[in-house]
Amino acid sequence: MARRLIVSVAMLVMLTVVIGGVYPLVVTGIAGLLFPHKADGSLVYHDGRLVGSSLLGQNFTTASGLPLAQYFQPRPSAAGAAGYDPTSSGASNLGPSNPALVGNPANRNSYSTPTDPYCVPVQATSSTGTQLVDKQGRPVYEKNPNGTFVCDPNTIPERAIAYRRFNGLPPDAPVPVDAVTASGSGLDPDISLANALDQAPRVAHARHLAATEVIALVHRNASGRDLGFLGERFVNVLQVNLDLAKLR
Repeated sequence: MARRLIVSVAMLVMLTVVIGGVYPLVVTGIAGLLFPHKADGSLVYHDGRLVGSSLLGQNFTTASGLPLAQYFQPRPSAAGAAGYDPTSSGASNLGPSNPALVGNPANRNSYSTPTDPYCVPVQATSSTGTQLVDKQGRPVYEKNPNGTFVCDPNTIPERAIAYRRFNGLPPDAPVPVDAVTASGSGLDPDISLANALDQAPRVAHARHLAATEVIALVHRNASGRDLGFLGERFVNVLQVNLDLAKLR
């Protein structure tokens, strides 16, 4: 019995040292020698200052959370309250038929508005943050000054409306999927080439540049499909925003 106990403890100590200490150090050392940039987290520097990682998306917004027109914007994010919080990586995890994601059916939606027939109304809250209900216990929804319901901005229909409006697109313009859906991690650093091209004229106008210049920049930053055939061509948002400074 004592011998078995000694052997078990010895194995525990040995495996802890080898697997928990020696192996990680060896792998880290090899990675640092062969792939130093990737081993350090694919960090990106601009004028000697750390500005992020090419593997992690980030917001380009004002202090109040409004998107900055002079920058390319990433896809929506469910990581943290404001999105792109690396300590809260994750997705909304809503099903493909959930009204909170796709909106209410237009043909039987009593909350529809002239701009959003799929409107999912926002429940009104008190000054203390308590959700309001009427005397029958039914939710009370917020309304605009013109009497229409306030729609949840995090539904796909509302995101599509906001995307078209922000980028000066026609009301019926197709919207890239990644422009209105979050990634599984909420930290996706890339957007599709189609998404970047939609945003290029708005960025050019905000920066007083020719649209052709910004479009050419997008194409220079576009990466090919994985293995040459998987997925779509994509653009790293941080890198293309850094390269914008070179056009001035």
